[in-house]
Amino acid sequence: MADSRPTPSLVDALHGVLRQAAEPNHVLRVILEQAVAQTGAERGLFVEVEETGRLEYSVLHGFAPKQLEGDAGGYSRTLFARVIETGAAVRLEHISEDPTLAPIESIRVLRAAAILCVPIRAGDRIAALVHLEHRQRGHFTEAHQMAIEALAGVAGPVLAALRAGRQILRERDHLREAETRLRSEAEVSRRQLAEDWSFGRFVGRSSVVRGLESVVRRVAASSAPVLLVGESGTGKGLIARILHSQGPRATKPFVTVFCPSLERGMVEAELFGHRRGAFTGATADRPGKVAEAEGGTLFLDEIGELPLELQPKLLRLLQEKTYERVGDAKEMTADVRIIAATNRELEREVEAGRFRRDLFERLNYVPLEVPPLRQRREDLPLLLRHALDRVEGGRWIEISPEAEHALVELDFAWPGNVRHIEQLAARLALGGASSPVSATDLLARLQPAAAGRAIAESSTKDLSAGLPALLEESERGWLEHALSLHPGLTRAELATRLKISESALYKKLKQYGLT
Repeated sequence: MADSRPTPSLVDALHGVLRQAAEPNHVLRVILEQAVAQTGAERGLFVEVEETGRLEYSVLHGFAPKQLEGDAGGYSRTLFARVIETGAAVRLEHISEDPTLAPIESIRVLRAAAILCVPIRAGDRIAALVHLEHRQRGHFTEAHQMAIEALAGVAGPVLAALRAGRQILRERDHLREAETRLRSEAEVSRRQLAEDWSFGRFVGRSSVVRGLESVVRRVAASSAPVLLVGESGTGKGLIARILHSQGPRATKPFVTVFCPSLERGMVEAELFGHRRGAFTGATADRPGKVAEAEGGTLFLDEIGELPLELQPKLLRLLQEKTYERVGDAKEMTADVRIIAATNRELEREVEAGRFRRDLFERLNYVPLEVPPLRQRREDLPLLLRHALDRVEGGRWIEISPEAEHALVELDFAWPGNVRHIEQLAARLALGGASSPVSATDLLARLQPAAAGRAIAESSTKDLSAGLPALLEESERGWLEHALSLHPGLTRAELATRLKISESALYKKLKQYGLT
């Protein structure tokens, strides 16, 4: 009698496949191929039996799928049902001699004679069947049956492990699908929020922002000059782009000139262009920013830094739409809309003689004040969410309701305005903040952002501003610094720390708009 134990090659093959964490059907194919090899079967089938009773023809050897469908598969389904019900193997000398199977119509067209069908148990249920066929009557012997039953004993735990692995993979896939769905819903929600509470990229839902939006929509339709006034970091540049993109010049150029970056001796050439040979280094004709903005919008950022000697030429451009290139007497015409922005009080600059009144009046035709964050605290959670969505690693950081409430209620001056929020978002994203972010964690990461900002900014000012203005800016910077370092102190406590009276502190805070 042949040895009924599975061959070492089978065990090695199964273990080798498992060690490689192969695809499940690979393992099932190894089992079926070993069964075919040990019995000399002409064809075989590995059938998985689902817990619902459904049969899954996982691996075929010598079979065509259509042979197992419809009427053609009638005899096999009847045979499989018997094995599953009794839990015992079926070995037939010739299939036509079986009283249950012989009447089935599909048997007459089969080329099979001998049949061997062995169940595989996984735990307390039949999880699979190994079905073998051969055209020669009596091909399958008792030794073959014992060998395949021994193989089934080895394959049972393997199949149980595969099923467990498949279940884990299914659960993983369900979790991934759920996560993808939730993320998709979150993205849709955030996009909707952005549409509901932003115009352009200027995010906010406070009353001051809604009022600003209403004015911007009206002003955008005209070509009148606009002066944007507000502290650094409030979003004046964004408002300028919104004015351009929502107006009749939207398809034309939007050209930005950051006035403080212009070389003092080259400001006129940068703005209006120059002819070849106009000055040393002018080796070719060059159009200026005004020509580049033809038909569109010229945005003069921080116009308070524009040299006094150039201001009459800008006034001429505003009033007459004409200008001249450096080194060229020919008068040029320009069709541009001027939008200017400043964080200075231009009226004070006019009084100090650093800015022409006629130019200020011409620019101030439509003044728009962009509010600082401290005047729209209810926008802070929305701005932080927007900033987190734009910074790497911040997209899926959630802010707890308690942290949002603390952000709104915090007694903090926000000296950097929106830039301060962007810094906070970066610290949360790059600092490995846990999600959702707690109020304690958020406030701890906010405070370092304030240190020294106002002082650093004031230290770079031009001395031409004059000592009184510089002293005021420095004093305001120190007050903002103190407020950011000690947001929880009362006014009396802060006055004591600054070594001034409470009434003096109140006057200074009111003077600088820090109340």
